[in-house]
Amino acid sequence: MMILTAMQDAIGRTPVFKFTSKDYPIPVNSAIYAKLEHLNPGGSVKDRLGQYLIEEGFKTGKITSKTTIIEPTAGNTGIALALVAIKHHLKTIFVVPEKFSTEKQQIMRALGALVINTPTSEGISGAIKKSKELAESIPYSYLPLQFENPDNPAAYYHTLAPEIVQELGTNLTSFVAGIGSGGTFAGTARYLKERIPAIRLIGVEPEGSILNGGEPGPHEIEGIGVEFIPPFFENLDIDGFETISDEEGFSYTRKLAKKNGLLVGSSSGAAFVAALKEAQRLPEGSQVLTIFPDVADRYLSKGIYS
Repeated sequence: MMILTAMQDAIGRTPVFKFTSKDYPIPVNSAIYAKLEHLNPGGSVKDRLGQYLIEEGFKTGKITSKTTIIEPTAGNTGIALALVAIKHHLKTIFVVPEKFSTEKQQIMRALGALVINTPTSEGISGAIKKSKELAESIPYSYLPLQFENPDNPAAYYHTLAPEIVQELGTNLTSFVAGIGSGGTFAGTARYLKERIPAIRLIGVEPEGSILNGGEPGPHEIEGIGVEFIPPFFENLDIDGFETISDEEGFSYTRKLAKKNGLLVGSSSGAAFVAALKEAQRLPEGSQVLTIFPDVADRYLSKGIYS
């Protein structure tokens, strides 16, 4: 039994769920493995990032006991930073576009953060601009800026990816995962590619994202999708991108709950659809890895199960 004195100590070491042809149209002897990152204490894979950013901030002197952390976020990074900030008695301010889930914003506030909204029409770019303005005006502030910070992919390179290799070995055929800030995908993919040179790397995005050459637009799947190419993809040999519709993503999110008891967000549903398509393209006996980034309860107001 693990005995904790701080919730931050429970970050990481998440289980892996195995899907086979018994439950879904997966080729015989093939499997899809999902790393259950929604079981982190803050409810998402971003707990790893929040912990890494603050630890590195203290190491480099960017964070001190007087620091106020400011960050533009869709919510999960804010929750993670707020959770870890509690341990260090740090103030947190998060800038969130209005359209993002009210549950995430409520959780950030419950963890002691100040949440500032920007217009939905400005997207995450508007939140980034506002965060930079706040950082210039607030003394002792630190803006990690996950969308540009190399510590973002580094967090997953040093934490999530080694766990995957330790648990699943080096026989994986494909890595299929959602792309938001790009850090989880890039850091994990780079580590896996170094150890499994033949592994296929497939990014997952919603309709309305630009990675597959589409036009930017609205989408209901939250936590993935980009308005600009993440800088972390430089020199990363990505084999392709899978674009998933809101209908597909939400449909499989519901199936994962009803068939497997997995209460995950719509980005997990989208990742699973993409992993399923990848498994069906590959020969029998293939091993496909995906990430389930966050928990479902922060999307109930979005009608995730309606």
